[in-house]
Amino acid sequence: MERENAWKRYTKEDLEKLERINLGYREFLDTGKTERECVAKTIKLANEAGYQNLADLIKRGESLKAGDKVYLAYMGKSIVLFHIGTNPIEQGMNILGAHIDSPRIDIKQNPLYEDTELVYLDTHYYGGIKKYQWVTIPLAIHGVVVKKDGTVLNIVIGEEENDPVVFISDLLIHLAQTQLEKKGAKVVEGEDLNVIIGNIPLKEEEKDAVKKNIIRLMKEKYNFEEEDFISAELEVVPAGKAREAGIDRSMIMAYGQDDRSCAYTSLIAMLNKKEVETTACVLLVDKEEIGSVGATGMQSKFFENTLAELLDRMGIYSELTLRRVLANSKMLSSDVSAAFDPTYASVFEKKNAAYFSKGIVINKFTGSRGKSGSNDANAEYIGEIRRIFDEYHVAYQTAELGKVDQGGGGTIAYIMALYGMNVIDSGVAVLNMHAPYEVVSKADLYEAVKAYEAFLSE
Repeated sequence: MERENAWKRYTKEDLEKLERINLGYREFLDTGKTERECVAKTIKLANEAGYQNLADLIKRGESLKAGDKVYLAYMGKSIVLFHIGTNPIEQGMNILGAHIDSPRIDIKQNPLYEDTELVYLDTHYYGGIKKYQWVTIPLAIHGVVVKKDGTVLNIVIGEEENDPVVFISDLLIHLAQTQLEKKGAKVVEGEDLNVIIGNIPLKEEEKDAVKKNIIRLMKEKYNFEEEDFISAELEVVPAGKAREAGIDRSMIMAYGQDDRSCAYTSLIAMLNKKEVETTACVLLVDKEEIGSVGATGMQSKFFENTLAELLDRMGIYSELTLRRVLANSKMLSSDVSAAFDPTYASVFEKKNAAYFSKGIVINKFTGSRGKSGSNDANAEYIGEIRRIFDEYHVAYQTAELGKVDQGGGGTIAYIMALYGMNVIDSGVAVLNMHAPYEVVSKADLYEAVKAYEAFLSE
């Protein structure tokens, strides 16, 4: 079942739409390198599209009806958007769910130290990374520092043209004979991912003079003390903007495209809908890269609680109604797939791999080995998705994540399936997944928006 390269079928109008989507996507990536930044950007776009904050409506005791559009952010790291349809919500919703966290390096709570007049920040990596990929590249620091009085300081260092960047050093090739004999997982150890941030000492100090100078600069420029690291969430990410890739400008190369490529396309599909019959929902969540845990991960009750609040504002809340809505809903778990890479063809099964520019990818299951940890979508639901995509002229393909015993991965699909709803993974193919710079096809981004709009139209 060969799939055609989507570029071959595009009209001039398609190409113009494609470029507009990808331009907005690059801007989303540039302003959303953390989950908090993604939520802030989502709120801005939602407000511009006429959505209201559900929390404000609850405070004012206002009711909701068909046609209303609302959102609710949770702890600044996850967000849910609803567009209420004309059909009874008990019949279920059409849900697009993606995650907005990405693999990165987190700064520890007691991170600052000096060694031989170099000052470092101690770190703990987040999610699955190849640690050796993160050394010697320019890095930026994003996040928040919360002071004891509750003041929140938003920190971004390394993104403006005149900003300094930070970095992690590596051993020079001339002295690396022993290092290069190690396995890839051990070439750079997790405890060695320490970020270098300074080298100038305070002249009047003898001990830890460089560290004291850094502390002085932090106080003067950013208004926080060393102790404030305890209540900070600071993330180290690759510095710089998303770029067009390829001489033909056919691709996007940037940090964090797993899973912001699916988050953005899901969001834009939702915001593009002027009216819906079935209530539409977009769910953008945190912590997927570490198992969907915590208060802002998909295993939390925040989505269920938010839906209960929505039903209450609609005047129809009951526990039974809530359960019926969830069980009758249908979902595309908008998460990325591994794009086939001819350089590493041995780990893929070519008939069941995802390819660049052949459209959005349907994954019947994820998990590993014997489908462990997966949601295995049923055939009836896949048949329905095929019908929708064909009716709306969406380019799509099917895939698995590599050969059967080579590895695997997970999404939020299996968690949402616990409600009894139909769920299938459907997203964008990515090269260099989990590397500091990932690559997607512009055509696949365009087809994802078309696919998600089609799904929300049903």
